[in-house]
Amino acid sequence: ESNLALKFESGTTNDAFKVYGRGEMHLGVLIETIRREGFELAVSPPEVVLIRNSEGDLMEPFEEVTIDCDSDFSSTVIEKLTKRKAEIIRMIELNGKTRIILKCPTRGLIGFGSEFKTDTRGTGILNHSFLRYEKFRGLVEKNRKGALISMADGVCTGYALTDLESRGTLFVAPGDKVYNGMVVGECSRSNDIEVNPCRTKVLTNVRQILKEEYAKLSPPKSFSLEDLIAYVNGIYLVILICPFFNYFL
Repeated sequence: ESNLALKFESGTTNDAFKVYGRGEMHLGVLIETIRREGFELAVSPPEVVLIRNSEGDLMEPFEEVTIDCDSDFSSTVIEKLTKRKAEIIRMIELNGKTRIILKCPTRGLIGFGSEFKTDTRGTGILNHSFLRYEKFRGLVEKNRKGALISMADGVCTGYALTDLESRGTLFVAPGDKVYNGMVVGECSRSNDIEVNPCRTKVLTNVRQILKEEYAKLSPPKSFSLEDLIAYVNGIYLVILICPFFNYFL
């Protein structure tokens, strides 16, 4: 009723449906609205809309991407976008800055925003707009690492997270509540590992003369809603409880 650019379709089950929108932010606004209204939902990773032309060829949407960044970071940005099937149209260098204009599949830009901010240390500017549909370019290479999955319910402790920090990047901090099956970090390897972030130190009646050494934990990695939509793995279904579905109908 209020967002005409969104399109809904029924899913494979009664409590699931497909939502069509323009980019992660467009879908993120809808998800945040649902969450604030008190509904629970599970979200699958976004996928681009593919079509077939009159000759039967599979077509995908392409974006015209314009990037402004420091010349020191341009090689890293070009390397990552090339792996995502992007093609350079024009590149201009002036006074230590570089403007790169590329043609990239829309699916190659999903999740790239957070990597771009990290690679350019927050100084880069990324703009993209729909260009046209072209032939499907094949699979896009994504370096997705494994996950650190909690095997316990409770509150995270600094003692447990100190040991887990060497296994990857943490998404939680001491004092955060976790549940069994929750992703609490990104593993440094490609496989998933079950961990216990709620483990506490066993207390004994043996006294020590030396003081305990406390390691300083790195700040946990934070995600925006758009980053989370792109980060989620393809093992979840879009599931909404029935009252929301009836409300929008």
